[in-house]
Amino acid sequence: MPLPPRWVRRTVLAPAVVLLAVLLVTTLPAWLLLAAAASPLVPGWLRPLRLLWIGTVYLVWDAAAVLALGGLWVASGFGWRKRSPAFQRAHYRLAGWFLAVLFRHARWALRLRIAVVGTDPDTALPGRPELVLCRHAGPGDSFILIHALVNWFAREPRIVLKDTLQWDPAIDVLLNRLPNRFLAPHPEPGESVTDQIRHLATGLDADDAFVIFPEGGNFTPRRRRRAIDRLRSRGLESMATRAEAMRHVLAPQPGGMLAALDAAPDAGVIFVAHTGLDRMLTVADVWRELPMDKRIVMRFWSVPPEEIPSGRQERIEWLYDWWARIDEWIAANRDAPGEWITADPERPDGA
Repeated sequence: MPLPPRWVRRTVLAPAVVLLAVLLVTTLPAWLLLAAAASPLVPGWLRPLRLLWIGTVYLVWDAAAVLALGGLWVASGFGWRKRSPAFQRAHYRLAGWFLAVLFRHARWALRLRIAVVGTDPDTALPGRPELVLCRHAGPGDSFILIHALVNWFAREPRIVLKDTLQWDPAIDVLLNRLPNRFLAPHPEPGESVTDQIRHLATGLDADDAFVIFPEGGNFTPRRRRRAIDRLRSRGLESMATRAEAMRHVLAPQPGGMLAALDAAPDAGVIFVAHTGLDRMLTVADVWRELPMDKRIVMRFWSVPPEEIPSGRQERIEWLYDWWARIDEWIAANRDAPGEWITADPERPDGA
């Protein structure tokens, strides 16, 4: 289904989410009784009740975010100053607070734990802009990464995302007010995807983090095979062979990284791997795993600007080297404990 235009999303979808949240909350006792009655009939400990709670929390969270963003829009002079530095900071603070609330409830309802190993993005060289390259797999990995950057490491992310995420009104309104870029499958004539990424990565500040997912989508075995076949169809046999050796990640697409590095030559690079939710590839997988009782392990590697290769082909090889390293780490750490375990969802212990 094509994404509706912005005016439809603002005047129809956003109010509909608020009204649906009000309707759900006012009829919640009836839904709770139905879920409680169904729970003994469904395998898994209180699975219908947990699913109802997760859905309710997310819908109310989304509606509250839309209302808060509406308040900021009014306070900014009905949008007149929403791009000013003060209101940009206010939007980042609002995003951090809502992400912290969401993860607090997810941690309780789903019995999630987050372990972080490796480099704190701000210990290598505080005050330096960073390009953050993350693998893409499983539900919620983007939320986890942005939560970490905003709430743990006090960064202001600029994110490259798929345009379909704009179906969510809170994500749509918030991220379109901040320096982010939603990429459509078929971009408008005159500006390529790499041009959009280069423009977004230009002018990074000291506390900015430019976030990109080089794989271009969540990992699935089918997508992995398609990525390898696509490399072969382009005559890139050596890259296809390297991609075949990586069993847990998709072949990275270097165009976005190359454009970002050209636009931000003084930035460092942080590679991010994670595992814990990557076996849940479909809605059926998520339903089967409830309650999840999962440990999500994240690994950061920080690379200073002087260690980044300068040539185009050298950078492509460098990216594949790192993706192979991430693939090996995933294979070795799917069930391994982390050095930091979150007691407080705001920040890992010891960070």
